[in-house]
Amino acid sequence: MNEDQTIPNRERVVTVHNGWIMLVLLICLTLGDIALLVYSIAAGVEAVGHPLVSLFVLSLLLLPVIIVLWTGLFSLQPNEARVLLLFGEYRGTVRESGFHWGNPFYSNGPRQGSFLAQMAEAQAKGAAGKAGGAPMPSRKTLGRNRISLRARTLNGDRLKVNDKRGNPIEIAAVVVWRVEDTAQAVFDVDDFEKYVEMQSESALRHLASQYAYDHGEENEITLRSNVEEVSAALQKELQERLARAGVEVVEARLTHLAYAPEIAQAMLRRQQAEAVIAARQKIVHGAVSMVDMALKELAEKQVVTLDDERRAAMVSNLMVVLCGESEVHPVVNTGTLYT
Repeated sequence: MNEDQTIPNRERVVTVHNGWIMLVLLICLTLGDIALLVYSIAAGVEAVGHPLVSLFVLSLLLLPVIIVLWTGLFSLQPNEARVLLLFGEYRGTVRESGFHWGNPFYSNGPRQGSFLAQMAEAQAKGAAGKAGGAPMPSRKTLGRNRISLRARTLNGDRLKVNDKRGNPIEIAAVVVWRVEDTAQAVFDVDDFEKYVEMQSESALRHLASQYAYDHGEENEITLRSNVEEVSAALQKELQERLARAGVEVVEARLTHLAYAPEIAQAMLRRQQAEAVIAARQKIVHGAVSMVDMALKELAEKQVVTLDDERRAAMVSNLMVVLCGESEVHPVVNTGTLYT
């Protein structure tokens, strides 16, 4: 079967024991075990010349148990959560901040890399920075299956893609996101942070191919002229893609939009030509309106009567004066109107 049969996990919020109460109990247990150990030795030596075997063995057996119980203490900062995993079974998520105690056998999550691995990652970051590329994002490992619920910002790199008309453009976006469902973030994807990065880039490439850069048809949404609509479409598509990882997209917005360098000059000349044409159209429209108004005023007030030939000459002269770029030098006619 080709259909995906994976059932998404769902977060279950649970509570654990108060850490401060357990801390007092553990201190009492530790002091009691030490006192039992000392008593078994002192009382046994005084009574029979050797420690009391039963109490001595009991105190030694209790010592590792108490040590294990100490490892159940943990703390959560505001907007942090811990996923409780016991022997491979999901037991719930703790979202309440503060000092807590849970089962010491709850999984602590994946082990952190070795010192050599961390050094190799640091060298890779330095090499990326020297090469002029985008620095690799540093990943903060919280440990003990803790997940930050704070809003995070992904500032994407500039991508070179083709728009709807096939023109190469450069585009980049910033995505503000946060983990909404910790169970999905941990169990439904391998690494939710990498998943967010890859899906954000894929969604941005797909979005850029759905719209033209500019100069679309009437009422057509374009990347440059309809930034709000395009950003809303990007956020919607990202939310659909990232819902599988339990991630909520708070905001998605374009941060960079430009033609690719190889066609930037040609597109700039085209934009300049279109601006000149638009300005000329406005000038001609205004000139025609002024000429029409002048002819109507002359006719209504009967200032002068013009035949068709003289009316055409007057229109031509007015259009030249109103639409011309250079300064107009009037010529005074000293004869009659027809000479």
